[in-house]
Amino acid sequence: MADPGMSVTPYWELTFDADGDVDGPERDRLLTQVTDQGVRDLIVFAHGWNNDRSGATALYRGFFDPIPKLAPKARIGYVGVIWPSMRFCDEPIPDFPRSVAAVAAEAVPGPALDKGTRRALLEAFPGRATVLDQLARMLDEQPREDEKLAEFGRLVRLLVDAPGPLAVSDTSQEGEPVVFRGDTNAACEEFARVLTGLGAPEAGEEFALPNPWDGAKELLRQAAYYTMKRRAGTVGEHGLGPVIGQLAGAAAQVRVHLVGHSFGGRLVAFALRGLPDTVRTVKSVTLLQGAFSHYAFAARLPHDADTAGALKDRQKRIDGPLVCCYSHFDAALGTFYPMASRMSDDDRSVAGSDLGRMLGARWGAMGHDGVKAVPGTVGLDLAAALRGPLPASGCVNVDAAAVVHRGGPPAGAHSDIVHPELARVVLAAGRIT
Repeated sequence: MADPGMSVTPYWELTFDADGDVDGPERDRLLTQVTDQGVRDLIVFAHGWNNDRSGATALYRGFFDPIPKLAPKARIGYVGVIWPSMRFCDEPIPDFPRSVAAVAAEAVPGPALDKGTRRALLEAFPGRATVLDQLARMLDEQPREDEKLAEFGRLVRLLVDAPGPLAVSDTSQEGEPVVFRGDTNAACEEFARVLTGLGAPEAGEEFALPNPWDGAKELLRQAAYYTMKRRAGTVGEHGLGPVIGQLAGAAAQVRVHLVGHSFGGRLVAFALRGLPDTVRTVKSVTLLQGAFSHYAFAARLPHDADTAGALKDRQKRIDGPLVCCYSHFDAALGTFYPMASRMSDDDRSVAGSDLGRMLGARWGAMGHDGVKAVPGTVGLDLAAALRGPLPASGCVNVDAAAVVHRGGPPAGAHSDIVHPELARVVLAAGRIT
């Protein structure tokens, strides 16, 4: 239970594998100790882009730190969810300053995939070392032949097609993103344009296109992103949801508050699908820059009345509100998420004028513009949310851009979530006083 490096106590961890199987001794310690510790409110936090325990616990340490002072009389316990995700090492860890070594390394040309990222990819795609070596070599060499870029795309598809848990889609129409099945050259050129801040050329306009190999690394990043997205849903539905059900049986008086960042938001949201029907102990869910479709809770999609979100009406399983914090400064969700979320049955190219449609409302993410197409959803800015009180039920969108705004390319402010204001939102959502 006690972790000398954690900022709060009592603190437990729950570790899940890629199939959602939980570490039994960790689960049993939580079930037996939470009552002994007199816990009334249990905050369960799931990380997003962290590929090891140390990165995840660093996030939890920073986010939990102000909570005891914000609610000094509350009997709060804390759980950190550890699940096998990954991040590219050029993406920031929440609230971590850039090190001098990292700045110095940028000035010296090096391999496209650093050792940390290659190690993380090997862990994310076990048994694919040969494929990853080929991809790394091609990113370093950047051969000029068009067929080489097509070969790069074929190798990336081998990663996406790797054996593993079945995909868990956000809507009933969602399939595999077309970027993995379409024209690799066009996809990489589009990614390169976005990364360099260039738009698509107008009719009759000529200018030098960016090097498509500048976008090839982003294609590989999206393959990892897509795989982790599938895994987050699996761990939530088949792992965390059932554990919460067991907790309700062992400690029915404990009020559970689920919090998730990025794909961790998807994880805790899909945990609602894995809850036993009789469990009503989840008192709030707070999504921080949630990396899944803003239509996930919709009964029908605006552009397709026959299609529902995968989590249709699941917010009603919460005995309290579903609070979605979002920010337009989140470049990862505002630009690259819609690109990676296009449907496999859309046969138009990913390049050119189609970019604007891709980045529109149809393929948006929770963490960029909030919950969509759910009647009765309340919209607030951060100041109004903190003045409170928040609605006692239903979906609540909170524009958190006032604090979630730091971060450079390619992710923008996606990981800028360690703020006492957001900790206060969690407390307000759970009516923890």
